[in-house]
Amino acid sequence: MHVLPEVHDSADHVGLLAAEDIAAGIESAVEAGSSFVLGCPSGRSPLRTYAHLADLVAKRNLDLSHVIIALMDEYVVHTAKGFQLVDPKLPHSCVGFGRRQILDPLNAAARPEHRIPEQNLWHPDPAAEPGAYDEALAAAGGIDLFLLASGASDGHIALNPPGTASDSVTRIVELGEATRRDNLETFPSFRRLDEVPRYGVTVGTATIRDLSRAVVMVVTGAHKQITVQRVAAADAYEPDWPATVLSDCRSPRFLADRAAAALLPAAS
Repeated sequence: MHVLPEVHDSADHVGLLAAEDIAAGIESAVEAGSSFVLGCPSGRSPLRTYAHLADLVAKRNLDLSHVIIALMDEYVVHTAKGFQLVDPKLPHSCVGFGRRQILDPLNAAARPEHRIPEQNLWHPDPAAEPGAYDEALAAAGGIDLFLLASGASDGHIALNPPGTASDSVTRIVELGEATRRDNLETFPSFRRLDEVPRYGVTVGTATIRDLSRAVVMVVTGAHKQITVQRVAAADAYEPDWPATVLSDCRSPRFLADRAAAALLPAAS
């Protein structure tokens, strides 16, 4: 199905709206006495969402004690012992990002008895069998809300490169050059392309599509204009632009700012 973006004046407002959706989901889960699994990307796109969510945690006194933060991906390195996660202390580590930008700020905003337990920061494991992360997420009841972002140059979602099959599950992938160049921009600690990891462990497009009850995609900035155009035009998943998986998800919401939506007729 076509999912047209809601176009808003600023990236900050996009982040606030996404955070409000997450906060409402957490409140509903607390009322139902259930856990709340939040699928989380790293990178620049969701930073405003996480900052606003921390503000809402403090303002609404949200109980996060049953929240599970399910990270999308992580860079890995190939060693003599097989693939291993990069050191979480590195600036480009997604697990490190999850702690610095999501877990720690949310817990700092929450009352001590309402904080997310340390063990509830989840991430895929390169040493596990493909699909094991999917099985763990399914056993937790699925992903209540998956926050999504898209690569600017090739439409990658998580670390799924162009050409990803629609039935892909969590697995190790080789990163394409366009994805690695996007990450070169995201992490200034990389000085050259050859410093960007060549492999990652990532959720698949089927992980996102089949295990999520709702998804919210946030796309902001003029450099994301092609992404908005491609995703808005899609009525089903297109392997050459993996972010189009949004079209196949349940309860999708597509949030963009005016800079990112400038190529759409209604935004001109």
